[in-house]
Formats: sequence, structure tokens, C-alpha cells
Amino acid sequence: MNRDIPQEPVTDESDPKPLIASPWTLEYADWNPRQQALRESLCTLGNGHFATRGAAEEAAAGGPHYPGTYLAGGYNRLESEVAGRLVPNEDLVNWPNWLSLSFRHAEGEWFDLAQVDILSFHQVLELREGVLRRTVRFRDAEGRESTLTSRRLVHMTFENVAAMQWTLTPENWSGPIDIRSALDGTVINDGVARYRDLESRHLRPLEQGRVAEDGIYLAVETVQSHLRMGQAARTRLDVEGRRPATERSTEERPGWIGQTLSCQCEEKRPLRVEKVVTVYTSHDRAMCEPLEQACRQLARLPGFDELRRSHARRWSHLWKRADLDLGSEHVAQGILRLHIFHLLQTVSVSTIDRDVGVPSRGLHGEAYRGHIFWDELFIFPYLNLRLPELTRALLMYRYRRLPEARVAAREAGYQGAMYPWQSGSDGREESQVVHLNPKSGRWVPDQTYRQRHVNSAIAYNVWQYYQATGDCEFLGFYGAEMILEIARFWASLAEYNADRDRFEIHGVVGPDEFHTQYPGRDEPGLRNNAYTNVLASWVLDCAGKVLDLLSDERRCELTEELGLADEDFVRWKQVAERMYVPIGEDGIISQFEGYERLEEFDWKGYRQKYGDIQRLDRILEAEGDDVNRYKAGKQADVLMLFYLFSAGELQEDFSRMGYEFRREWIAKNIDYYNHRTSHGSTLSHVVHSWVLARSDRERSWQLFEQALESDVADIQGGTTSEGIHLGAMAGTVDLIQRCYLGIEMRDDVLWINPCLPDPLGDIHFQMRYRRHWIAVELTSQRLRLTIGRSRNEPVKIRFDGKVCQAEQGEVLEFPLHRRCLGGVG
Repeated sequence: MNRDIPQEPVTDESDPKPLIASPWTLEYADWNPRQQALRESLCTLGNGHFATRGAAEEAAAGGPHYPGTYLAGGYNRLESEVAGRLVPNEDLVNWPNWLSLSFRHAEGEWFDLAQVDILSFHQVLELREGVLRRTVRFRDAEGRESTLTSRRLVHMTFENVAAMQWTLTPENWSGPIDIRSALDGTVINDGVARYRDLESRHLRPLEQGRVAEDGIYLAVETVQSHLRMGQAARTRLDVEGRRPATERSTEERPGWIGQTLSCQCEEKRPLRVEKVVTVYTSHDRAMCEPLEQACRQLARLPGFDELRRSHARRWSHLWKRADLDLGSEHVAQGILRLHIFHLLQTVSVSTIDRDVGVPSRGLHGEAYRGHIFWDELFIFPYLNLRLPELTRALLMYRYRRLPEARVAAREAGYQGAMYPWQSGSDGREESQVVHLNPKSGRWVPDQTYRQRHVNSAIAYNVWQYYQATGDCEFLGFYGAEMILEIARFWASLAEYNADRDRFEIHGVVGPDEFHTQYPGRDEPGLRNNAYTNVLASWVLDCAGKVLDLLSDERRCELTEELGLADEDFVRWKQVAERMYVPIGEDGIISQFEGYERLEEFDWKGYRQKYGDIQRLDRILEAEGDDVNRYKAGKQADVLMLFYLFSAGELQEDFSRMGYEFRREWIAKNIDYYNHRTSHGSTLSHVVHSWVLARSDRERSWQLFEQALESDVADIQGGTTSEGIHLGAMAGTVDLIQRCYLGIEMRDDVLWINPCLPDPLGDIHFQMRYRRHWIAVELTSQRLRLTIGRSRNEPVKIRFDGKVCQAEQGEVLEFPLHRRCLGGVG
């Protein structure tokens, strides 16, 4: 994944953590410049269409501030000279800053937190309503004391609208002030320190000006992709329900336009400033032109208070579907809701009709350049059981890029479709050729694009969506085609080894990412990564199941369109049943062929020397060594098998390939790899927590708590400020939803097999399965399922070894005699 860590962390261990004051808020009780970049990321507001970091309205980029705005699917490509060659990079663009709002006393300096004495500071992210609120009481150099309260939102119903409200209260002064409201299109992509030597100017200004008496507008365009954005802003003043006498003036420079409002302030009389903004792009539908639409819609919009009410109403509807109620004041409750909140801001109802994927770092920053990786594997399971329409829409992002994946496979000498490890606008491979090691300052070749397992992740996501929804139409017209083309790719990549009478896969990189080639060899890639091979076999077997689900007519159409013949299916079956998996006599599944011959690593010595060794690959490269020499992994690799599949499913998979699989091997492999993993990815704690859920509940819960803190405590020392880790956030929610409740979807049956850690109390949530809403209530004594009213077919539910059929409106109640009903199914 090439998940980079900055050279200089932006946080300090002495810095206070955010205060989860209630299950519905994220709060900060002080102003801490060293934590500001982290807070901006965690306090981002969005609606699935665009998102804006939680920066101070009065601050431009610089120092601790970085007010970025990001558009779903808003990419642009630039070339940079790196290590003596031109390297193209496609980035998620930082769009014009619509936040810009400040004030000054007549002829004084514009408000700056660094230039005043801060008497009190309180910032609250209100999760229930999706509003960011900040209250600052301060004293300036002239002894004037003021209280400034700001509220802002990015509207969840009106996807092209954002709004903010300032309330400025003079505590001990009266006099004239200026309010400046601006739209700033001079911004660049500058949010990740290690990218700053690369080209970063993605926007060119098109036009700007005034609209009506109280508005301004700005239009920009990306320099390569020619994506246009029009913004319009309306600023109004209010004192106790009346508009004060105001003089307005407009200032312009290329790419920037601002309006200054001059008025009189009186002691103890709050001045309210309201800024409403519209944001339209050339990707939007049902409009003529972005700037024209922005200006037209601005004139129709109500004020902040009415916008807030409709925005809060939409959030309340979302929370009814999306919430996960632990029934207590446990600290995990607030963080889980924060994670759900950010997930729903990155992908929401606004996403459904858009051609966008899920950036691994959300719409919260510029890390990984906003690319789409395999994080869907951790995100879709939550959406499948809450908002499956979103999963369907996001899977269409992959389907629309199927032609590009076919081209990639053909150019590499394979058949079928080969999806890229990093994807952006059009589905070509966006992985960088070289990446900067900030510890050595050297540009190092990057082979992580060889993570072909992303193809299996896409097929797995399609299949899991079908299992959750029974959406035969999607499977027939879109999903089956992706699975079949991915199966064809694996069958063409597999090589037959006559000595073993097995098929093998060479030249790949597994999820671990530290290991990209054998030590002492120039040839990149590895042989027979266990996770990759098992998933390839699973895809080939799944392809046969998919064909059996299609109608005769659709199966005939699809095989004709794809040019598939009987001999293809014969080979697929052979490869699926004779895939090689490196398994030792002791039951340890080797991460890849030859892993067992690598050197053991001095974990204790390096922890004593460096402390944080999560990015061990960079430490060793800076020392002139190579992580490929050692049994040292960045994150779960083999253990991903136990994350995706139950013990029963793995027994079936290994049996199909002609191998014995013993359930006791699971604990043995978990222990083996846990001692050889640096947890250099936030996803690693999620996976390790999951696989320990039934064998070591106490340790599983400890790892769950660490995964919870990945972003709120920025455990990687500076990465969250560049964007949240959306896969890890969704993974923690899914740990409660599916792992601890033991939810699986197999053979048209919903399996429930709870195994709760002791600290976990009651659980309440709504789940959607096969078009039924099911209310889940789990206590220490019982499991209660209430099937919502609908006209759909009954659902089959398996609990404690028994399968029952549930009709709409029915209530099922099962006694729990112990917190863990047994092993994995």
C-alpha cells in the first residue's frame, strides 16, 4: 500500500487526546497548534460529494493550518521530475477554499489566533447533526476581549451546499470592524510533506466577480483533466434580528475574490455573520454549467438556521440505519460513532449516482493522492448490511473500469481483467514507480503495484454484496462479468509445475508489502504468496457458482460476449483444485514460498534502538539493509485468510485444493505471525483482533481498542493529519457488527454465532439482509431479532446449529447461556 509516515510527527505524546464528552461528540478543550492538523482531519465535514477539513475559517494554508476541500472523483494528473526522470502522478485535487472568513478592527490586522491571548477555547464535532462548532474567547493587544462562536455544515441533503455562521460578541468594547468573506482559488496540493517536491498546482482560474449585492463567485478548472468547479458565496450580517448598516467593497486578484463588509459593533451585542456557499462541478447532473448553476441556486437558498434543520433531519434518518448502540457510556461508543460518521461523509446518498470509488484516506486529506486501494474489503461489509445501495454504486466504479482492466491484463500478457493496485479517475495503474523514504532521503523503487490480490478483493466484494442482498439483477448484468473476467485472469497467470502437479503464481506481492522480492535477487515479485493463491482458487470456484445462479439465457449471452468456452471452465476447475499453497509439516502456512528460509529479525533490539518500528522497511533501508531478508511483516498477510473466511469455509477451500486443514492450525498461525508483524498499517490491528476473537477474547479486545485509537490518537505519529484511515475505521465497526456477533452470510442463510468480549455490554442496531430490516438486540441473556415489515420473501437464520425461517413482522428470541457460543462456524 505504500502507506507513508512523515519524517517529522506533528503530534507529541504530551498533547492531550480529544475528549469524547458524550457518545455523540468529539471535543477539544484547548487550542494546540501542534495538534491542529490532526484535528482538522478528524473534524472534516462532508456529504459524499465533497468534504472540507476542519480548519479555522480565518486561516489560510500555512503554519498549523491546512483548509483543504476535496471532491469525490476530483482528480488531475501532473508530471514531476523525480530522480532524473519525469513521473506522472494523479492526485485528488485541493479545490478552492470556501471557508475564508475573518474580521479586523478598523485599519487593524486580520484576526489570527497566534496574535491574541486565548482566554478559553472549545471545539465540538456534533456527530448526531453533522455540525462543527468552535467557541474562542480572546484578548487582543489593545486589551479588547471578544467571544467568537462559529458553526458550520456541509449539507447532507443539498449536496452542493455548505454554510457557516459566526457570532462575534464584543465583551468590553465598541467600534467599527471589517468582515472579510472570500473564495480562494489560489490553493495548491501541499498537505503531505513528502510530496512537496512534486508538481502541485492543479487549478487555473477562469472567472470571478459579484453576484447580486451580497454575493461573490469564482470558477476554476483543473489544468489536465479539465474538470470545472463554480463556487458562489452569500454573506450577510445580523444584530438581534436586524441587518446593521453595512458598507460593502470587493477585492480581486487572479484566482481570489473577497468582499469586505464594514459595520459598527456595540459592547455585549452579538454580531452574527452568515455565509452560505454553493459548489457545482462539471461532473454534476441536471444543470447547464457549474458557475451559472452555483449562482442560480445561491439565490434560492434559505439562511443558516433553516439549512441546519434540514441537514440535521437527514442525519437523523441516516443514524437510524447506520448507528451501532452499545447501550452504555463505554468510550468505544463515541469513537465507533465517529468512525461511522466519517464513513458516511465519504460515501453517502450523494454517492449513489456518481462515478466514484472509496479513497483509502477518505475525502479528508491528500495522503496516497486520494487513490482507491483494497480498503473496500473492510468498508463494504458494513455498508452491505446497512446501506447496500451504496455498495452497489461503488461496485459500479469497478465495473466501469473493467475495459481498462482488460487492457492492463492484455498488455501484461494475460487474459481477463487485471485491476490496478492503486486506482483513480480512469482505472489505470496509479502506483508510483518510486517513493521517497523520508528516513534516508532516497527515492526507492516501488514494487507494491504487484499486489494482484486486489482482483480477488473485488470479486469477493461482489459475491458478499450478492450474499447480503440477493440482488440477482446486479449479479447478472454487472457482477458476474467482473468475477468471470477476474477468474480468467487468475487462470492465465497460474503456471503448471509438473514436478508438484500443482499450479503456481509467480511475480506477485502479498498484503504484507514489506516483501517485494527475494533477497539478493534483482527480479521483483514473489512465488506462491499463500493469501494470493488461496484467493485465486476461491475466485475460480466462485465463478462456477455465479454461472449456476444465472438464467440459462443470461449465462449463454455472457459466455458468448466474453468468448468463454468449455475448455476455459475445465482449466478453471483444474487450477482451482490444484493450486499450490506452501504449508509446513507443522501446519504453519508459509507467507510465500521460501519465507521459512528467511532470517529471524531482532525485534527486541530494534525496539530498544528506535522505539517505533512500524515502518521497519524504511529504518532498514536507511541503514543500508533490506527488510526482504527477514521474517518481518508490515501487516497481516496469511492471517487475512482467517479474516475473510470462517474455519468451516477454509476447510472446504483447502479440501477442494487437495489439502488437509486442521482447525488448530488457526491459533498456531496467528501466534506465529503475530510475533513477526510490525503493525505498520492501521488495518493490521483490525485483522489481528478479528482472528483472535474466539481463541483469545481478552487479547482481541485489547487489539480492538488499539484499532479504535488509530486515528483519534494518531498512533502512527502524524499520518492522520494527512487523511483518516477509512478502512480501519470501518473495520472497527465491523468487528462489533459481524465479528463479535458472529454474522456470516452463506448459502442463502444468515448465520449468527455471538462471541462477546467481557467489556462489551448490550448491542442494538438495525441490519438489512435480503431486503428485510432486522432490529438486533443482544444482551448477556438473550438475542432478539425483529423482522421489519415488508413484502419480501422470508429469510433463513441459523443460530446455535439450527436454521429457522422468519417472516416479516416476526420476532425471534434466542437465549444466551454463555457469552461465546463456540468456535468459528
